[in-house]
Amino acid sequence: MKIKFQKYQGTGNDFIIINNNRLSFPNRNKDLIKCLCDRKFGIGSDGLILINPSAETDFEMVYFNSDGNLGSMCGNGARCSAKFAQNQKIIKSNTIFNACDGKHSAEIIENNIFLSMKNVSNIKPYKKDLFIDTGSPHYIKTVDDLEKYDVYKEGKKIKNSSKFNNYGGVNVNFVQVISNSEFYVRTFERGVEDETLSCGTGVTAVALAMFHLKKTNSKKIKIKTRGGDLKVNFNVSKNGYTDIKLIGRVEMIFSGEIEI
Repeated sequence: MKIKFQKYQGTGNDFIIINNNRLSFPNRNKDLIKCLCDRKFGIGSDGLILINPSAETDFEMVYFNSDGNLGSMCGNGARCSAKFAQNQKIIKSNTIFNACDGKHSAEIIENNIFLSMKNVSNIKPYKKDLFIDTGSPHYIKTVDDLEKYDVYKEGKKIKNSSKFNNYGGVNVNFVQVISNSEFYVRTFERGVEDETLSCGTGVTAVALAMFHLKKTNSKKIKIKTRGGDLKVNFNVSKNGYTDIKLIGRVEMIFSGEIEI
């Protein structure tokens, strides 16, 4: 069986994306998905995305982590999915689509994607740190010298902490303050089990966390990651954070066909 795919990246977070309009991809085959995502024996990526047909919206995005397991919401993956859908002529420049955490809208201006994220109301403190669910569970910790910080070691330790067993582990974001409206973020992602160059739901969680901790009074935040820059805009209401937008560029790296 041959499958056509395209590979995209959003600030260094890379994905295999497949137009699964006939629902023919064997999505229960974890070993296959893990193999396709393997950087030495497969195509190589942080995750695999199926673009499925949807009766309610333009399409459905189904995201798998590189370990082969079904993933939670992926912000950068969703931004790449919107551009893929445009390139496949499923949509034009605006879309509403389904993901695991509900409906999202996106606007595409050339290679810049403006993605709506779900509202956030429940933020849990862990001493000086925070836990925020932005479609995926995230732990946020502020550090001083992030470039020298052992993200893998410390991230893995927090991710595997027993207090996050109910979530199947947690994504861990380490943050350094650059200015009132700019922050540097490095993320250890569950499912990848390593640091990724960027994490969309993670930088969204960080932007809200910095406002919540009063490290910024801006509602337009610039986030620097190892893979590039992202922006997070939002509003604040008595019930939490609304009108959240994750903004950044995406790029199609290559397309191909693989025998499975």
